[in-house]
Amino acid sequence: MFTQILYLVSIGFLVISFAKDRKKTHAALVKALRAFLNILPDFATVLAIVGLVLTFLSPDTVAGLIGKKTGVFGMFITSIAGAITLIPGFVAFPLARSLLDKGAGIMQIAVFVSTLMMVGVVTLPLEIKYFGKKVAFLRNILAYLFSFVVAFIIGMVVA
Repeated sequence: MFTQILYLVSIGFLVISFAKDRKKTHAALVKALRAFLNILPDFATVLAIVGLVLTFLSPDTVAGLIGKKTGVFGMFITSIAGAITLIPGFVAFPLARSLLDKGAGIMQIAVFVSTLMMVGVVTLPLEIKYFGKKVAFLRNILAYLFSFVVAFIIGMVVA
């Protein structure tokens, strides 16, 4: 229901924008379409890989590796995977939901998503270039540690 309300509000604002200035609205829609088409190949590739991985991973395997009973070890596995993976947020959250449905633990997924969003092993060279070695490493180390703090808090609140 909430999603439908958001769609209706968005369409309403689009109609208002179109009534106010057709030219700018058309230009914005064309720009949005181009951006979507630019991201579509990457998005489709990531979705295909995620789909294949989830197809071959049984719920027992997921629960055994990153289930509730794996504790800190499962959190460590997911934190490493999250830190070295470069997945956009709009893919990460559906992936997290799919893993939860397959038997992953809340804290394990929380640390996965947190490290995925905040720690950038792949982007570290770029960070070093712009911010310097000390700041880049410090930011990533603190983000990594904070991911565990967030996961423990989420585990206490949700569980």
